[in-house]
Amino acid sequence: MIDQHNRPALTDGVVAVRAPISSDIEDRFALGRSSEILRMFVEAADPNEPYTREMAEKWVAQNNDGPNRWCITYQGSLAGWIWLHSANDKDRNCTLAIGLLDEDMLGKGIGTRAMRLVLSYAFDTLNMHRVALRAIDYNVRAVAAYKKLGFVEEGRLRENAWFADQWHDDIMMGLLASEYQR
Repeated sequence: MIDQHNRPALTDGVVAVRAPISSDIEDRFALGRSSEILRMFVEAADPNEPYTREMAEKWVAQNNDGPNRWCITYQGSLAGWIWLHSANDKDRNCTLAIGLLDEDMLGKGIGTRAMRLVLSYAFDTLNMHRVALRAIDYNVRAVAAYKKLGFVEEGRLRENAWFADQWHDDIMMGLLASEYQR
């Protein structure tokens, strides 16, 4: 698979973010989906519904369809994805989205490490002034990781997400270049 967007591969020696490669299709297929991961994505798909190879192919294609979309690997194994999107060059801001796909990789700092790599790229290479993100209120682990990186809660979209037969808040968070601890 050719990286048509010339994304840099970034690594800290344990976690890497890189363009998708052909073998990610099989790796993504093998990960399938779990109710815990779907819950963190606020996705109502049935975790018992088979995750197909076609779905994995679509996932890899989607992650290859933009200049600032990467796959996250942990010790060489596919762990998830990370994406800078909605970039505004005039105001020098963008939005970050991240998702881990393997329950066994949650709580190990993998997402935090991947975010640190991409935030350094956003601030130091892309010259962003501000990076924003949003998190669902019940994803306490993610919110704690974002705060650890310096993100500040800037507001809430009250009852903005309907999941599991109830309303949840979206927490809006931001990080300025001057606040980021390199």
